[in-house]
Amino acid sequence: MEIVFLLEQVVNGLVLGGYYLLLALGLSLIFSVGGIVNLAHGAFYALGAYLSLEVIQVTGFGPSIVITPLLVGLLGILFERFLLRRFYSADPILSLLVTFGLALVAEQALRMIWGSAPLASNMPPEFKGSVVLGDFLFSKYRLFILGVVIVVMTGIWLLMHKTAFGRVVRAGVQKPDMVAVLGIKLQPYMTAIVVLGVATAALGGVLFGPIAIVHPAMGMEIMTVAFVVVVIGGLGSFWGVVAAALLVGVVRGITTHFMPAASEASMYVLMFLVLMFRPRGLLGERIERFE
Repeated sequence: MEIVFLLEQVVNGLVLGGYYLLLALGLSLIFSVGGIVNLAHGAFYALGAYLSLEVIQVTGFGPSIVITPLLVGLLGILFERFLLRRFYSADPILSLLVTFGLALVAEQALRMIWGSAPLASNMPPEFKGSVVLGDFLFSKYRLFILGVVIVVMTGIWLLMHKTAFGRVVRAGVQKPDMVAVLGIKLQPYMTAIVVLGVATAALGGVLFGPIAIVHPAMGMEIMTVAFVVVVIGGLGSFWGVVAAALLVGVVRGITTHFMPAASEASMYVLMFLVLMFRPRGLLGERIERFE
C-alpha cells in the first residue's frame, strides 16, 4: 500500500509538473527569442484564472478553456506592441524592472476589479470524483489536466519543429543577424511568440483555478517556480524545460509524501545540484539576443 500511495504521488507530481510547464514554456520562449526577462508573466496566469470565472458563467467550463487564453492572447499583442518592443535592444535589466513594475500594477488592478478576498472556481461536475485502476486511485480532473498539458505540449512542439514559422523562430534564436540578412523580419514572429506564451500561462490559470485558490497574488507566487524550472531546464531548450517541469513536479510530489515541510525547498535543492554539474541547465544551448 505504501508503494501504491507513492506511485499516486508521482502521478500527482506529473500533473503539478504539467502546471509548471504551461508557465515555464512561455517564459522560456519569450526570453530565448526576445532577450526579455518577463517578470509579468505570472500576471497573465492570474488574469486567466480571474477571467475564466466570468467566462464560465456565460459559456460553461469547456468553452472557457479556449476563450480565456484567446482573450489573454489578444492582450499579449498590446503587451508586446507597446511595452516589450521598446526593450529588445536594451539592457535586459531594464525589461526586468519594467515587467516587475507591470506585475505589481496588474496585481493591484486585480484587487480593484475582483477584490482582495480569495475566490473559488467550481470544478465541472463531470470531472468530480476519482478513477480506480487496480490498486490506484486517481482524480478525474487531475488526469484531465494532464491530458490537456500533453496536447498543448505536442502542439507547441509541432509548431516549433514542423512548420516554417518554427524554423524561422529557431533560426532567430540562434542566428538573428543571419535571418535579417535573408530579409526576414522577426518582429511579427516575436509578437506571435508573446501571444503564445501569455495564452499558455492563462490556460494554466483556467485549469488550476478549480483546484487552487484564485487570489490577486497568485501570479507572483508562481513566478518563482517558473524561473526555477527554466533555469534547471536550460534556456533555448524545449525538451529541457519539459524535463525540468516534470522533474520538479515529481520531486515535490514525492517530497510532500515523505517530508511535507520540505516540499518547496526540494526544488531549490534540485536547482542547486543541477547547476553544480551543468551550469547551462539540463539541455541549455548558447543563444544570441534578438536584435
